[in-house]
Amino acid sequence: MTLPAPNPALRTTAATCCYCGVGCGVLIDHDDERISGVRGDPAHPANFGKLCSKGSTLHLTGDLNARALYPELRLGKALARSRSSWDNALDHAASVFAETIREHGPDSVAFYISGQLLTEDYYAFNKLARALVGTNNIDSNSRLCMSSAVVGYKRSLGADAPPCSYEDIEQADCLLIAGSNMAYAHPILFRRLEAAKAARPEMKIIVVDPRRTDTCELADLHLAIAPGTDVALFHGLLHLLLANGDYDPAYIEHHTEGFEALRSLAADYPPREVARLCGLDEADLRQAAELIGRSPAFLSLWCMGLNQSSSGSAKNSALINLHLATGQIGKVGAGPFSLTGQPNAMGGRETGSLSNLLPGHREAGNAEHRAEVARYWGVDELPSNPGLSAVELFEAVRAGKIKALWIACTNPAQSLPDQQKIHEALTLCPFVVVQEAFFTTETCQYADLLLPAASWGEKEGSVTNSERRVTHVRRAVPAPAEARPDWAITCDFARRLEQLLRPGLPSLFNFLSVEMLFEEYKHLTRGRDLDLSGLSYAILDNQGPQQWPFPNGAQQGTARLYGDGRFPTTSGRAQFVADAYVPAQERQEKDFPLLLNTGRLRDQWHGMSRTGTAARLFGHVPEAVLGLHPIELSQRGLQSGELVELRSRRGRLTLPVQADDSLQAGHAYLPMHWGDRFLKGLGTNVLTQPAFDPLSKQPELKLSGVQVTQAAVPWQLFALVEGDVQRRFNALRPLFDGFDYASLTPTGREERPALLIRAASATAPDGELLAQIDALLDVDQGPVLTYDDPQRGVGKRIRIEDGRIVAMRLAGETAARDWLKGMWQEGKADTDLRRWLLAPLATPPGGGVKTSKTLCNCMNVSQDAVCAGIARGLDLNGLKNELKCGTSCGSCVPEIKRLLNSHTAAVAVEA
Repeated sequence: MTLPAPNPALRTTAATCCYCGVGCGVLIDHDDERISGVRGDPAHPANFGKLCSKGSTLHLTGDLNARALYPELRLGKALARSRSSWDNALDHAASVFAETIREHGPDSVAFYISGQLLTEDYYAFNKLARALVGTNNIDSNSRLCMSSAVVGYKRSLGADAPPCSYEDIEQADCLLIAGSNMAYAHPILFRRLEAAKAARPEMKIIVVDPRRTDTCELADLHLAIAPGTDVALFHGLLHLLLANGDYDPAYIEHHTEGFEALRSLAADYPPREVARLCGLDEADLRQAAELIGRSPAFLSLWCMGLNQSSSGSAKNSALINLHLATGQIGKVGAGPFSLTGQPNAMGGRETGSLSNLLPGHREAGNAEHRAEVARYWGVDELPSNPGLSAVELFEAVRAGKIKALWIACTNPAQSLPDQQKIHEALTLCPFVVVQEAFFTTETCQYADLLLPAASWGEKEGSVTNSERRVTHVRRAVPAPAEARPDWAITCDFARRLEQLLRPGLPSLFNFLSVEMLFEEYKHLTRGRDLDLSGLSYAILDNQGPQQWPFPNGAQQGTARLYGDGRFPTTSGRAQFVADAYVPAQERQEKDFPLLLNTGRLRDQWHGMSRTGTAARLFGHVPEAVLGLHPIELSQRGLQSGELVELRSRRGRLTLPVQADDSLQAGHAYLPMHWGDRFLKGLGTNVLTQPAFDPLSKQPELKLSGVQVTQAAVPWQLFALVEGDVQRRFNALRPLFDGFDYASLTPTGREERPALLIRAASATAPDGELLAQIDALLDVDQGPVLTYDDPQRGVGKRIRIEDGRIVAMRLAGETAARDWLKGMWQEGKADTDLRRWLLAPLATPPGGGVKTSKTLCNCMNVSQDAVCAGIARGLDLNGLKNELKCGTSCGSCVPEIKRLLNSHTAAVAVEA
């Protein structure tokens, strides 16, 4: 669908955002060749025109210098890849896969795909793996994201179907948000919740999270539980609901099974014991039960804090039990609502893109389901051998059982736990294909064949968001160079493989368009719980995005499920699940006294393959930093900004530490996004554990035992250089492999993007390496101020052009880095300050220009500017009116409110 654009020279195409599972509609402004802007789609029912800081900057991402543009092939592990034609690349891949299958069997190959693929891409991969290759070794990074929610829904309700709609968030009387920093992970939904709370202050919000996050700012009650104790908490709440009489015996009798077993289990979770296990005040536990039990409409929202756990399935079912016991499901403002992490994780679940699933919410382990799909596809049978889930799959690669691996649109060399083993596996695998839009991901370095894929705005298909809403995604511009849509790459490869594995038979992959894939797939859902056989691209274009089920003949989608009290189980009843609380596998102990939690940043996405190309998105958090409670810093004799060594049983990182009073003592926090590209040392997941839930196979990414000690790295380097960020990044990053610590991130705004580097080592690098770095920083010649002190190992270079700093490198000591960066931000180098630029160990009188983080990315408002406005007496509305902060996506508003509260408290103390 192409619409008029604000600029008559441009066109506008309606599509969706490619980040989280909210599924926001976006309007892409373009000239048929390049994307120039993006706006929220006011007609899309997921976001009604709103976009978060990530979605609103989509047009600034995807730097061509980071894009894979041509197929690249290497014919030996010791060789570099070289450019290849598509024909040669896919012929070679088909030959290797066919030979591997003939020699070692179909289970010697595997496919690892992504929740960021479109539904049609997913379907093509599934048909390739199951119908042609004959293996169930196809899994998705959604295994790391939502597979525990899948098990929870299926065990309790009979089908993987979130029963709610986004509008229920606005209509609930009590919301329980568990294991989700919704303000960061699903900001547009959080904006809707903020507005609903403002309109109905009597709405009650309970947030369950070990950290005090931005989401907690909206809460009436924050339950800061001990990590991993969610099952005990939910059983404890059920115990109180039953004791208080706040449950629905009639609903339980007519619509559920298994209640007596659960009642017996809940008796073992009295409030005093649960408060002890969870580290809560008993009064808070009782208050939570009262708020839930006396609410006319109770809604729960959850995300990774429940799912990424070795007991994730039990956590999901224990939460759903609360809804079944109170009859709070199938009605307005009520129900258990899993918030999906990726843009099309739902589409992957629908098409069967987890190793244990088949299209149409069927089971790969069910012979009848396999026969149904085999008949539809026109093949004799589908494989019956169990497929490998993500962690199992890469362990099989490392063990030599998987000999050819196809990875599409995901970055396991950053995102999977226990990264040392993942990198070992990719190194050992005889043949690795990576189908990817960005050649800069950590996984691409292991590709024997790199296939350039189309990215956001460049391909067509469909996605399903968290509320089961299907949207038609339209292409705005062509993909660059020779990049191709994922479905087209997959089908082209499949046709070549067919000629080798089943010559002479009709092709299973004669798809001439992406719409043909959708039309074939949708009939596999007919009569199933997710029936979308009545949908078409035309209906989605004419009537807008629709929620399934949408069977043939339907006039509109289905807003809520189970309103009639019937569930897609054998008996038609929902099932209570009685799983006892099991403590987390890694707990605080002498050698690893801290519990590490991982999570999201406000302005970044996953492994930052896309957001990492936009300098603006690093303004709020410029580098990886470990958060510790101030007590933990004090006990270790550490200062904020100091480099520490963070170690788990699996690996170690060196990085800065900072005081974070949102944490409890004994806890540590590190964002999930950092991989080896931006943070030397394999990134956050070198620390996390591969233990996984026995049912969902989702790994325990949220909880790892760690220790923190001071890092012995006295020699430090700080550098900043403007312009050509991706090219410089790609050239400089390998030079820092020998350092103990290295952080490379973009910085600045789109008009003056720069590369920011911090590094440290136990000893100074040799002069040749430093000279290479200087050359790439453009501080080796020209208008460069230079200072060297060989005896102290100190050297400084500052390049000044047109009266301002454009590049700098401080080595040996970096005490002046903050005020020099501040001068760069100001865009000047005052004559009076120039004599201080290279002064040893000195800063100018008054400390020079200070750096300040960007609080509001949308409107480029710094924290200093906000604090200055507060000091002048501005309230939130005054700040919005004068500075415009918080007036676009609104993600900065919780932080602004905290600054306002801090100022008020400080004034009160002074008075």
